[in-house]
Amino acid sequence: MLQRLLNPHRREFVSLNEREILSLAIAAEEEDGGIYFEIAARLADKYPASAKVFEGMAAEEDGHRRKLLDLYIERFGPRLVPIKREDVRGFLSRKPIWLMETMSLEQVRQLAWEMEESARAFYQAAIAQTSDVVIRKLLGDLANDERRHASTADRLETESLGPDERSAEKSEEHRQFVLTYVQPGLAGLMDGSVSTLAPVFAAAFATGDTWQTFLVGLAAAVGAGISMGFTEAASDDGKLTGRGSPVKRGFAAGIMTTVGGLGHAMPYLIADFWTATIVAGIVVVVELWAIAFIQQRYMSTPFWRAVLQVVLGGALVFAAGILIGSA
Repeated sequence: MLQRLLNPHRREFVSLNEREILSLAIAAEEEDGGIYFEIAARLADKYPASAKVFEGMAAEEDGHRRKLLDLYIERFGPRLVPIKREDVRGFLSRKPIWLMETMSLEQVRQLAWEMEESARAFYQAAIAQTSDVVIRKLLGDLANDERRHASTADRLETESLGPDERSAEKSEEHRQFVLTYVQPGLAGLMDGSVSTLAPVFAAAFATGDTWQTFLVGLAAAVGAGISMGFTEAASDDGKLTGRGSPVKRGFAAGIMTTVGGLGHAMPYLIADFWTATIVAGIVVVVELWAIAFIQQRYMSTPFWRAVLQVVLGGALVFAAGILIGSA
């Protein structure tokens, strides 16, 4: 229900017929193949061994596309249904290719694993949507290929990785943990830290009362946590993306949003107003720079773009809260 409210113009996956499923699969393979070719091009100079792996994965995605096209033409003729991932509820859009310029090899490997896990989940779900034996066989074969690709992405190594990096190889279990808990949690932490700045400092300068300010901060943090948790849980059910339980993701996002909001509210448990405000201001500075680093490290956001978004944006929110509270 929540997914329908948040994405009212998207199709339900269960409403797709066999023609639409094959068209969607063709579009998805084209997009993934293009991403792998771009990754290979960007890695070629520094990580030639990994670049060759991604070139091979891109070629296989193109092979999948051709198999799907051949079967589609045989069953439905030469005209594809104009449908893409963003038209179907439960799918997440791929990251823009330009972001890959700032991604480390570990981040690229995580992205590849997520892409293949998502593709595998899609084919597994699509099998249940068709009664055509030939189509079911092809979808099952492709699901097995994507599972093998995910394993390949998980084992990627290059000559540039030293013993420490090699010992830090992520297992499939760890990658799923990152996808289900870490990414939603980090998004929640960033949202909670920034979104509660204005109400906390507006309350502080409007009342001059540290206890009342703390209560406002607590309410803002808890309210933002509940909102973020429900939004994350409703974003997709995990069946088509492989992101795991929406309940787990929702709790991770909600809890970390609350934690982020409480960071600059807790200093107002100090009775002296100016002492509490100075401590809260220091906490805000640390929070904003830490968030910029987190965005660069885990969300593949260019560092100075993250600084512009988070530090400058957060500073403006902080200032707005003070100005409103002082009015």
